[in-house]
Amino acid sequence: MTLEFDYYFSFRSPYSYLAAPQVEDLIARYDMAPRMRFVTPIAVRIPGFFKNVNPLWPPYLLRDTFRISQMHNIPYRWPRPDPIIMDISSGEVAAEQPYIHRVTRMGVAAEHAGRGFAFARRASHKIWSGEVDAWHEGDHLAEAATEAGLNAADINRAVQARGEALATEIADNEAAQKNAGHWGVPLFVFNNEPFFGQDRLDHLIWRMKQSGLTER
Repeated sequence: MTLEFDYYFSFRSPYSYLAAPQVEDLIARYDMAPRMRFVTPIAVRIPGFFKNVNPLWPPYLLRDTFRISQMHNIPYRWPRPDPIIMDISSGEVAAEQPYIHRVTRMGVAAEHAGRGFAFARRASHKIWSGEVDAWHEGDHLAEAATEAGLNAADINRAVQARGEALATEIADNEAAQKNAGHWGVPLFVFNNEPFFGQDRLDHLIWRMKQSGLTER
């Protein structure tokens, strides 16, 4: 029996991106499947977050994420452009966020089509791998949808026609994330138990095995 878990994912989170290949490997090995719960970045969800964060945290995040990418041989570079529009020096986040809202809504539409994780895996690679500049322009996200086994035109039409409904679903995901017991991503939730961070995947598998998780 396939065991399902919730995977809370932000396209602006380097940790969400770095977790995706590891989750992909686990899905190939174990009879498990993620339910993708796309959320907006913490900088958008929590106004003023980066104005109040400890100044030691951003440089540590960069050091830590580069270390993880090297350890797991995952290509990684800070996106060009950043998925959110903000002034790094002041921590001021713009009210209008066209990049992150578009790709997050595409993720929800992809999940509706049964390919949410596949899209998250490929779109985040476009954004974070360093292989693509201006990932928000041209056909890059459409290519990610196609690579994920989706009809890119259908996904774009869904975002255009159902944008507000998709935004409401994202807000519902954010509420569910908080109710699950954490605010960060990647967050994995199985049987109402939260596991925060890609470094908790071993704990997630351990718990799922107690519920009958088997290898494929």
